[in-house]
Amino acid sequence: MCFINIVFSPVPKVISIHPFTEDLRRQTGSCFEVLPENMSELRVVLLGSNWTEKSEVGNLLLGNTVFSSKTKAFVRISGTLEGKKIAVINTPYLPPLNTSHHDLTEFIKDFAKRSDPGPHVFLLLVQPENFTEEHKLRLCRVLQGYSVRSFDHSLILTSAPREESSGSVEDFMKSPALNKIIKKCKCRYLKRLKVELPELLTHLGEMTKDNNGEHVSYEAFEDTEQNLSEDQQPPPKKETKTPITDAVKAAGLPNKLKRINPQVSGKTPLTNMSAFRIVLLGKSEDKKTKLGNFIIEHQGFHCHKQSPITHCVASCGEWRGKLVTVVKTPNLFSLSEEDMRREVKSCVSLCHPGPNVLLLLVKPSKFSEENRTTLKFILSLFGHNAFKHSMVVITRENEMSSTVKEVLIECGGRHYNMSEDNYGSLMAKIQEMTNQYNHLIKRSLNLVLCGRRRAEKTSAAKVILGQTELHSASNSSECVKHQGEVCGRWVSLVELPALYGKPQEAVMEESLRCISLCDPEGVHAFILVLPVAPLTDKDKGELEIIQDAFSSRVSDFTMILFTVDSDPTDPAFVNFVKKNQDIQELYESCGGRSFVLNIKDKQQIPQLLETVEKISVHKDKSYCYTMYTFGQAQLEKMLQQEKFITQLAQNRSTAACHEEMQSPECLRIVLIGKTGCGKSSSGNTILG
Repeated sequence: MCFINIVFSPVPKVISIHPFTEDLRRQTGSCFEVLPENMSELRVVLLGSNWTEKSEVGNLLLGNTVFSSKTKAFVRISGTLEGKKIAVINTPYLPPLNTSHHDLTEFIKDFAKRSDPGPHVFLLLVQPENFTEEHKLRLCRVLQGYSVRSFDHSLILTSAPREESSGSVEDFMKSPALNKIIKKCKCRYLKRLKVELPELLTHLGEMTKDNNGEHVSYEAFEDTEQNLSEDQQPPPKKETKTPITDAVKAAGLPNKLKRINPQVSGKTPLTNMSAFRIVLLGKSEDKKTKLGNFIIEHQGFHCHKQSPITHCVASCGEWRGKLVTVVKTPNLFSLSEEDMRREVKSCVSLCHPGPNVLLLLVKPSKFSEENRTTLKFILSLFGHNAFKHSMVVITRENEMSSTVKEVLIECGGRHYNMSEDNYGSLMAKIQEMTNQYNHLIKRSLNLVLCGRRRAEKTSAAKVILGQTELHSASNSSECVKHQGEVCGRWVSLVELPALYGKPQEAVMEESLRCISLCDPEGVHAFILVLPVAPLTDKDKGELEIIQDAFSSRVSDFTMILFTVDSDPTDPAFVNFVKKNQDIQELYESCGGRSFVLNIKDKQQIPQLLETVEKISVHKDKSYCYTMYTFGQAQLEKMLQQEKFITQLAQNRSTAACHEEMQSPECLRIVLIGKTGCGKSSSGNTILG
């Protein structure tokens, strides 16, 4: 790819499309007043199929003919408008649907580099008269591949119809594909034929203000050096040895992180919330492709007989005015358990917030007992009640085998035969199933019980799971996992042993093991179990180690669970929690989330799970605390400490030469900071 980076300032007085009069200058100045005061620069990415039109809009925004009609490359051009900086990033083309996942990722990375640290606005230029489902899919693949938040930052600008076109703009605007993309962008669109610069800038400013001036970042995490050829490898960097780097390596974290990729493979367009979120499961690539296209009523899926897909892909359609998302899975039956779990997680993310229909494609003559066992395991990964949302699809007219009959029974007798070729019949059965079970496949909940007191954590686990006896770890200093069905959903509880007083390497190992036991979904909530009593120094030390091990991000997923053995509404409990200063500070650091649980009363459990559920679906927080989150935290910590050590060495060198230094043999350092900011690990690093 060719890159061009041009910066110019100030903007000339003449705009190539509209005369830049004093009146217009005053209007544009007021347009930018809606931008947050602390914004240093507004970054806009232009996306669309027509380079010439994108260049014209870029020139309009910057007030000069700066984008060439001939040079089709990634270009970032910056300028100023009424004292405000604006950067426009033009993209050379829109990747076609047959673009490989690797090439699509490279395209996204290219404009991500040019818009670093991230765009505030994606300006989508579309031609209404020829905007097809394919055009929509191409745009959605890029936006979804960049970030799940891209559509919150997108504005559509429709071009005027070409002279040779028959029909009005209003007619073209009725296009189903165009209406879908407009809805995904929260109905933000402008008609280029009527819009002038002040109005366009006003819309850009208002949208940026709606997003609190925040840009949207491309979050890629991969081992880039691993992909470089030998002669491209950077020179080896001298490693700074710290207790954290030693602990991270000893715990095996780097190897685990190499297998983690936060970007979902094969991402294709998704609706924000489709009425039907259908997953196709089966061995035959050809049959899944045929059925997927049959449901969405267009060729959104392609069959690769020579090289079957290895990752989940999704496409969208519509039925009776309702949006439909279909996810085609690879042959999960041939994958290892680890890869199977990864693809199921990918599948769920492609039909957010999760599937409500699972179509099980089977060929009776070749569906063995081993296949049935594998299928049950696959469905268990979707949720404990997955069979309630499943339907058997017979791919060939064969006499029913005993194994298929057993699956049919577990699916409540729901089935469809592909030989029927009856679209209405299939969709009616799907709708009937979703009406009967008009909720999501209940996802399993992964909860971590943490705190210094083992007995209270075990008591809490027993009452939550409704079990009187729980198996214990052979070693009390190791994590132990309990599971069971609670309120119609599968719940996993991991007891994290007390970390206070342990060596840093042991802390890292148990922290990593804790997250691994919740992999690949991640931890939905960390539950800090405490008695209704004053916090001891050991309690505070335990909290500091937890926040240091998992980083400050753990607070976003933490809830305090006070355990009592009598009425939780007792004024003595309520008043103590409200008036104790240490408890209140802890309460605030956990986002104000707490629950008082009577360990003798199971009636509170539904309310407790409802409270926990709110943690992982909060609009401003990640879905859950994953291995990727944990890895990022450790890498950031190592970088911070490396920087700290470098600065410390410089300070020591300066201090050694200082005339007023009290003692050349003694350096006194005071570490100041809030709980969880890394004082303990920094002190250990300094002392070696």
